[in-house]
Amino acid sequence: MLKIGKTYDDVYNSFKWEIPEFYNIGVDVCDKWAHQRYRLALIYENENGKTEKYTFWNLKRLSNKFANSLRAYGIERGDRVGILLPQSPETAISHISIYKLGAIAIPLFTLFGTEALEYRLSNSEAKGIITNKENVHKVLEIWDNLPNLKVIIVTDGEKPDNVLGFWDSIEKGSGSFEPIKTKANDPALIIYTSGTTGPPKGALHAHRTLLGHLPGVEFPHNFFPKEGDLFWTPADWAWIGGLIDVLLPSWHHGIPVVAHRAKKFDPEEVFYLIAKHGIRNAFMPPTALKMMQQVKDPASRHDYHMRSIGSGGESLGDELLGWGRDVMGLTINEFYGQTECNLVVGSCSEVMENIPGSMGRAIPGHIVEVVDESGVPVPPDTVGEVAIKSPDPVMFLQYWNNPEATTEKYNGEWLLTGDLARKDENGYFWYIGRTDDVITSSGYRIGPAEIENCLMNHPSVAMVAVIGKPDKVRTELVKAFIVLKPEVENTQKIEKEIKEHVKVRLAAYEYPREIEFVSELPMTTTGKIMRRELRKLEIERQSKE
Repeated sequence: MLKIGKTYDDVYNSFKWEIPEFYNIGVDVCDKWAHQRYRLALIYENENGKTEKYTFWNLKRLSNKFANSLRAYGIERGDRVGILLPQSPETAISHISIYKLGAIAIPLFTLFGTEALEYRLSNSEAKGIITNKENVHKVLEIWDNLPNLKVIIVTDGEKPDNVLGFWDSIEKGSGSFEPIKTKANDPALIIYTSGTTGPPKGALHAHRTLLGHLPGVEFPHNFFPKEGDLFWTPADWAWIGGLIDVLLPSWHHGIPVVAHRAKKFDPEEVFYLIAKHGIRNAFMPPTALKMMQQVKDPASRHDYHMRSIGSGGESLGDELLGWGRDVMGLTINEFYGQTECNLVVGSCSEVMENIPGSMGRAIPGHIVEVVDESGVPVPPDTVGEVAIKSPDPVMFLQYWNNPEATTEKYNGEWLLTGDLARKDENGYFWYIGRTDDVITSSGYRIGPAEIENCLMNHPSVAMVAVIGKPDKVRTELVKAFIVLKPEVENTQKIEKEIKEHVKVRLAAYEYPREIEFVSELPMTTTGKIMRRELRKLEIERQSKE
């Protein structure tokens, strides 16, 4: 746990890793607290507003019963088990049970279609899957193509033939279970990347990855936990941001979590949920914050008192940070990481200045640099690739069944992120863009993030994505896809005004020479804008001209 200090240097320099030889996530986040019989672990609110509460003692008994049933169904140590469920008690119980059994969990997003599911279940050679009535038909549709899949368990609804019941399994299982004594470096879960370059790759993580995440949660949440903390995120637990940035680290500290996943993100309902349950801490993707920003005077209708909000995935910029202070009453701390090596850079407003546009500084415990193509750290303010020194407890073990991609991920002792940035003389990192997002225009290398931040400061802009459009003269020209705020009309005047806004605030070569007003932007399931889809669109358009 981080030691509270007066300065960033105090906190960074005093931190030391304590990774035991033997460690099991399921025991750590559940059984460790179960002797306190009434210690609250989970508040679950379903789509209809019905609320259920679970203590750590409840979760230990339920996960023991389910682990015994999984073993009876033939799930053994090292077997892969998919979890195709939304935020719910069943999801949490499944994770705990699988870890205590020594098996490997595969979080799967409920919006995945059959092709996405088949690829992941086939690639991982999953032996079992746990899902619900809304998604079981997808699994049944592809079952014949998955020879390794032997066990399908459904949490609710009528059970089709050869499908087992989740709560029936718990009812039959014994409440006594001796967790497998796993080593900290033993595999625990596979999280598939979003596939920004090629097919999704399965990042295999060890049990120690939770311990590796802890400083990256504690730091941006201003030395989490503190008395009265209660965590929630709209991010699905199928992704690393929901599972290991919120659920599991909260339970490591014995802090309760709110589980609620609406089918559609409604910012007004978010304020209501936060106030209703007294949520104090949240991980909010930038897109969610931008939508909440559109709600006028929420404090007049909702009595909320949050202590910390962390955000990552895209830079927030001046406007959102100002909104956080004015409307939420706090400084939103940003953090940075990726599926393979998460939460390695961030900010903590209690011990450092939050500089708009910066990702922050290296999280205590991690050595992060900007390196050149040879893997050598570059001088301050030089653009290079963000890299993390190995070994590192948060770092993935390997890509599942993909040794070539695993090798390519490293340059000597450095894990490469594929993200371009610069590190200033004070240790702050400034994101430039993905290696495939950087725009080359008239000899300039332009990062889209800076332009997007500038555009988001314009009062008419709700959301924006900037790409390089192929151009015969300039190689690429800067093009912006913009979602205007509802009350703003799409006119040539507003287009000219927006272009001038960037030209004046950044540089003449950085302003968007083309603007396309759209109703929505393509996004990943974790809320990141997919610039590659917009680039693909432009290339297809040009090929038809």
